[in-house]
Amino acid sequence: MFKGMVSLVTGGASGLGKATVERFVKNGGKVVILDVQGTRVKQVAEELGENVVAATGCVTSEEDVKKALDIVRDKFGRLDTLVNCAGQSITHQTYNFHKDKCCELDGFVRCINVNTIGTFNTIRLSAGLIGKNKPDENGQRGVIVNTASTIAYEGDIGQAAYAASSAAIIGMTLPIARDLASQGIRVVTVAPGLFETPLVTYLPEKMIEFLKRMTPFPSRLGKPAEFAQLVTSIVENPMLNGEVIRLDGAQRWFPL
Repeated sequence: MFKGMVSLVTGGASGLGKATVERFVKNGGKVVILDVQGTRVKQVAEELGENVVAATGCVTSEEDVKKALDIVRDKFGRLDTLVNCAGQSITHQTYNFHKDKCCELDGFVRCINVNTIGTFNTIRLSAGLIGKNKPDENGQRGVIVNTASTIAYEGDIGQAAYAASSAAIIGMTLPIARDLASQGIRVVTVAPGLFETPLVTYLPEKMIEFLKRMTPFPSRLGKPAEFAQLVTSIVENPMLNGEVIRLDGAQRWFPL
């Protein structure tokens, strides 16, 4: 299934996205990576070989996403899978009563723009290209996998922006799956718990150890390769559609 499969992976220069790109390529796939980290995305593409092409740009930009899709079309001639891993996290309390100051709005807007609007932007622009594929024996033309977070369900202090952006991705999963069903395009969202990615580097080591203990089994951070494994399973299973899958080792958050 993966041999010759063409994918666009956003945020593929690091973390969950990079692990997904590596797994696709290992299984014979071809990938275009769209990432704002220009130097980094080129390095990853060079490391992984001729079946990976770098595209520098932001998921919130219609022009940047269209350019990435042009690369997909010109280099590989089709698009089978879109994996949305681009995102950012911020931590700001709504109101700081010690400083008598409210949260700056810019950070909240930026988080929503990248995570939610960026995800929808890539979906809406990619769907037309995926929909041109010849359907397989199940009538399927392609698969879209989004990334949210368990914080959408159990966000803690200071996580209003990240929780809201993730909850919006979760909320639009089913309607978009229904929108694209007639063309044989499946849509699934993964909601990871705490994983070993650059997004957690802002947390103190004591906090990370505490969160590990909160995870029943395995009591550790998730590994990006485990996220990538789930993505490939979603692509392989034609009955997975319109669903949100938690990937968190039964981790549940508690007020700190």
